Amino acid sequence: MPTRVLVLSDTHLPGRGRSLPPAVLEAAAQADLVVHAGDLVTLDVYDELALLAPVVAVHGNVDDPEACRRLPARAVFERDGVRVGVTHGHLGRAPTTPGRALEAFAADEPRPAVVIFGHSHQPLIERREGVLLLNPGSPTDPRRAPAPSYAWLELDGGEARARLVELPRRR
Repeated sequence: MPTRVLVLSDTHLPGRGRSLPPAVLEAAAQADLVVHAGDLVTLDVYDELALLAPVVAVHGNVDDPEACRRLPARAVFERDGVRVGVTHGHLGRAPTTPGRALEAFAADEPRPAVVIFGHSHQPLIERREGVLLLNPGSPTDPRRAPAPSYAWLELDGGEARARLVELPRRR
């Protein structure tokens, strides 16, 4: 049975809304695992998601001091034969966010097959250097993206597949 991972980033709550969109909460209730790639702002988002599924989260560049103390800058986990790295994407020397995300795990051995990141609010599913890069965008603050979004990552027998889910814009 594949592992279904709900992937989020850049929720920016409470600044970009009062709560997560209902569709995100419904997805979390169906997930085997939730990954949040930073900029939760407060741990309230983490706590809300943790009521619905296990959570792996990292801190981002706008998270409050408590979130930065409790959440690491990067995390690595393995499920269903797939090694996954998680970072926000704001740390490092590479000139782009995807480049900084890859850089965060360049010295890891073995290197993650999937790197999840955020920071840019720009959804992305792309293979680089043999690594599946996944930025879910933001479900609450899409900025220049066409719509708010999150992603599903399916892990099964050493294989990883990702897809983006667009949400309607909030009014």
